[in-house]
Amino acid sequence: MLQLRGAFTALITPMKESGDVDYEGFRRLVSFQIEEGIDGLVPLGTTGEAPTLDEDEEDKLIEIVMKEAKGKVPVIIGTGSNSTKHMVLYTERAKKMGADAALVVTPYYNKPNDSGLIRHFEAAAAVGIPIVVYNIASRTGRNIPTPLMEKIAAIPGIAGVKEASGDINQMGDVISAIAIPRRGTDKPFRVLSGDDAFTLPLSALGGDGVISVISNLVPRMVADLTRACLSGNFEAARELHYRLLPLVKAAFIETNPAPIKAAMNRAGLPAGPARLPLGPVSEASEALLRKTLEELGIKSR
Repeated sequence: MLQLRGAFTALITPMKESGDVDYEGFRRLVSFQIEEGIDGLVPLGTTGEAPTLDEDEEDKLIEIVMKEAKGKVPVIIGTGSNSTKHMVLYTERAKKMGADAALVVTPYYNKPNDSGLIRHFEAAAAVGIPIVVYNIASRTGRNIPTPLMEKIAAIPGIAGVKEASGDINQMGDVISAIAIPRRGTDKPFRVLSGDDAFTLPLSALGGDGVISVISNLVPRMVADLTRACLSGNFEAARELHYRLLPLVKAAFIETNPAPIKAAMNRAGLPAGPARLPLGPVSEASEALLRKTLEELGIKSR
């Protein structure tokens, strides 16, 4: 059974200065994540700039991550689209290439009604691979409230949710109404934070971990934080939470993933620039990132 519990990295896609994908850099990043003890990898999501990648680039990235990670940590591939037809094709590709699960975002721009959303996720689950729903209203314009999430979660094959609503009350409702009643069954429903700032509070409410942005840079620290939370060691978790909080704030000072890529470049990790339409971060943001890394003891190049 897929273990959707722990710290998962929403992988960036390293780019060269030319704007081409840095495949060797991606390979090194995947190896770095595994060596540092991350629990799972999530390529081709928002942080991976998937909307700007063409299918050939995506194919190569999937091949790399599956070769490097298969059998070591689970791989959840982003397959979302605002077209149900395209989402199904991407999800079928993920299954064919050996992914452990697919991350399917709420369709953006279309703002589908409840019946459309249910049918969208039914189509995803029909592919025959575990599906993690990605709820992020700030990107899609459409929140999935708890009563609707209950209906989606009842679809066979829906394994959990990446919760990035920003509403801790909603997160708690999803855990109490859906996740807790299914604990100990053969069809658990996992609730993962989609926001680094909520890793600790979500876990305290009974959540299952995080799909993290900052773990691109500090995977071991995020893994340690998540394990402390999930083991109930909240004294250690609070210490790590507050130590990482300045980085969390700095990583989202501008649109993700531009800040985390800038921080990784400073730390000597493969990242490169963000691809247009995202531009480089401002000088003020660069200065804050530099200061934040210094305070964490990460040397800048």
